[in-house]
Amino acid sequence: MGEAGPELRTERLLLRRWRLDDLEPFAALSADPTVMEHYPATLSRAESNAFIQRMEAGFEEHDYSFWALELLEQERFIGFVGLRPVGHEMPFGPTVEIGWRLARAAWGHGYATEGAGACASFAFDELQLPSLVAFTAARNLRSRRVMERLRMTRDPGDDFSHPKLTPDHQLAPHVLYRLTHAR
Repeated sequence: MGEAGPELRTERLLLRRWRLDDLEPFAALSADPTVMEHYPATLSRAESNAFIQRMEAGFEEHDYSFWALELLEQERFIGFVGLRPVGHEMPFGPTVEIGWRLARAAWGHGYATEGAGACASFAFDELQLPSLVAFTAARNLRSRRVMERLRMTRDPGDDFSHPKLTPDHQLAPHVLYRLTHAR
């Protein structure tokens, strides 16, 4: 799918451009109700494919996006991690978000923290970004723990109601975490 572009490696992970053989496992994890419990809905196969196309377009436009995440030892796709621009549609934009989504079988092994740490280093060292944000539904404790392990900080005054959800939606309350280059 994607041309050659920035790849990141950690001890256990390869963060790479998306490939055609990622379509099926990404569609499966995006259709998993447990993986998607903090999103308004699971994704159809068409929505999942469109997401990958948007991520690939991000690489072409910005030289970064959400990378496909692969276990090096097994050469197995387990989800994504990466960086994405956030515009004025969000109350804290414009800025750059660091984010992740992993298949359930990959939870609990530190892969999200490891991959996101590599992305943060890339953002600060290569892209020279001054800061990053991460946000999630307030009730998503698993992602919030990853943010805290990354040494991201939260000011409750920055928490917000997601503008794409109705204020009474159970996922509308969101928390915002920040990471600056100095950290």
